[in-house]
Amino acid sequence: MATPLSSAAAPRAYEAVIGLEVHAQLLTRTKAFCACATSFGDPPNTHTCPVCLGLPGALPVLNGEAVRMAASAALALGCALQPSSVFARKNYFYPDLPKGYQISQFDLPLALDGALEIDAGAEGESARRRVGIRRVHMEEDAGKNLHGMGGSSLVDLNRAGTPLIEIVGEPDLRSGAEAVEYLKRLREILMFIGVNDGNLEQGSFRCDANVSVRPVGEEKLGTRTELKNINSFRFVAEAIDLEYRRQIALIERGDRVRQQTRGYNAEKKETYLLRDKENEAGYRYFPEPDLPPLVIDEVLAIALRAALPELPEVKRRRFTEGLGLTPYAASVMTGHPRIAAFFEEAALLHGDPVKVANLVQAEVLRDTRTAGLLATFPVRPGQVVALLRLVDEGTISGKQAKEVYAAVAGTDRDPAEIVKEKGMAVMTDAGAIERIAAEVIAANAKQAAAYRAGKTALLGFFVGQIMKQTGGSASPAVVNEVLQRLLGGA
Repeated sequence: MATPLSSAAAPRAYEAVIGLEVHAQLLTRTKAFCACATSFGDPPNTHTCPVCLGLPGALPVLNGEAVRMAASAALALGCALQPSSVFARKNYFYPDLPKGYQISQFDLPLALDGALEIDAGAEGESARRRVGIRRVHMEEDAGKNLHGMGGSSLVDLNRAGTPLIEIVGEPDLRSGAEAVEYLKRLREILMFIGVNDGNLEQGSFRCDANVSVRPVGEEKLGTRTELKNINSFRFVAEAIDLEYRRQIALIERGDRVRQQTRGYNAEKKETYLLRDKENEAGYRYFPEPDLPPLVIDEVLAIALRAALPELPEVKRRRFTEGLGLTPYAASVMTGHPRIAAFFEEAALLHGDPVKVANLVQAEVLRDTRTAGLLATFPVRPGQVVALLRLVDEGTISGKQAKEVYAAVAGTDRDPAEIVKEKGMAVMTDAGAIERIAAEVIAANAKQAAAYRAGKTALLGFFVGQIMKQTGGSASPAVVNEVLQRLLGGA
């Protein structure tokens, strides 16, 4: 993780105070309050109806699956589900908001008081820290404005009405790097429980960042600005850290920070004014008259909690403490829900999780492709296991395994077929290996003398020479035994 911004460039020491508001689309087939499809990338304005367009007389009906997904996400984040929550109308006028208001939740949200643990240490260090989550509430998404050449703009309302959860974090973050770490941990939880696909480019996972600064040691919060709809982790970090510097510069020259909504220009590396920030009174919230209170009873809450899968942080801990993986390998194996499932299936079949993780990291993931919650693998878990067993049994060497893997990838073939077809087998004839070893030692008399004088690390040099001459087919165990005997080792 990058080190948090230093304030050494400023005459006074300031700290950033950052809270994130994350908008995550729920993976329902239909919209929040109507039966229109939520599929992405279809022709503009083809998934609309009187309800999501807000036409007179059209009444919303709450999507039950959206409620279940939203409540599951809240529980996974440690929030307390409220027995009753209320939908409200958030009034503002914008081209992509056809009703002139957004159905959201305000003073009575779905869930309260959660938390997320992040690693807030500098690079190479570990410092676990709790970041509070103030609330999780449900709302509908707006449409999308498409800005073209010459200042023209078009509106696509396919997205209008797509169910969202907004996850409002406490102002517990102190740098752009910490914000990115928080977003990554939040995103992986939502993906592992299957309620969001984590796609930043398509906008199904996006965030607004509230940023203010204050002198170090000060308790009172400064005036905050909101950075709106940033769609990559790198840009989140850049925008926050640039806004941090901008606010310090304003304060140092005697200006005041205004409460604003700002965008981020990644090319110019600057934030820019979108509009003066409205307060809650400006949205004229009032209860949605066409929707009754949302009541989640204890039976449903218990069922949803019981149905939650193992969360990624718990899975990583099990992979390290129970299966023997390094923290890095465990992190790689939990980089995506499908990768974790692939690894666990192969590890269960083979019995040695460390060997499986090594092969998955070295070979499988190189050609694995992920898209949302889907993943395409070049091989099946069973093929990984069959290949490792050939190495375990001494049929082929580790080097030959790479060649066999390359031949198996993208096919349904059994690795044993490839070995038989290519006539591959580990060379275990000690006599034949001894003859090659004697030639190698004679050709490298200087290194042999150095080995006998105590530089035993040179054994690897001789092993490499023999492997080179045998095309990697010689048994490493036999090679080591023969070399140590001929070189006078133990």
